[in-house]
Amino acid sequence: MADVSHHRGDLAGHPDVSEMRDRYARVLGGRRGALVDGPVFLLGLYCAISPWVVHFTGNQPTLASHNLVMGIAIALLGIGFTVAPARMSGLSGAICAMGVWMIISPWVVGSSPDRGVILNNVIIGGLTVLLGLLCTATALRSGRETPMQT
Repeated sequence: MADVSHHRGDLAGHPDVSEMRDRYARVLGGRRGALVDGPVFLLGLYCAISPWVVHFTGNQPTLASHNLVMGIAIALLGIGFTVAPARMSGLSGAICAMGVWMIISPWVVGSSPDRGVILNNVIIGGLTVLLGLLCTATALRSGRETPMQT
C-alpha cells in the first residue's frame, strides 16, 4: 500500500522557494502604510465639509470652494494609497505640500479670515503635513527593505 499521508515540513527544499518569498515580499511590501490611508481619507473628507461645519460658506465663498476641492483631492490621494500603494508612494510628498498650502490658504485665497477659519485650516494643514510625513517615511522605509533572504 502506498503512503498517501501529507507531510507538513519546511518549504526550504521546495524548488520555487525563492520565487515564492519574493512574491510574498512584493505583495506585503506595499501595505506597510495601511494605518495612514484611513486617516488621510478621513482628513480629506473633513476638509471638504469643513466650510459647512465651521460655517464660513457665506462670508468666505472662495475659501469654501477651495476647501471643498482640496478635501476631495486629499481624500482621493487616501483612496489611491489604499488601492495602489506601490504606485502612489511617490505622491506622499505631495500630501505635505498640500498641507502647507492649507495652512497659508486662508490668507491667500480668503479675504480677511476670522480666527475660526484660520484655526480650522491651520489644524487641517498641520495634520495633513504630519500624515504626509508619515506616508513619506513609510514609503522610504519599504523601499529600503529587501525581500526575505533564504
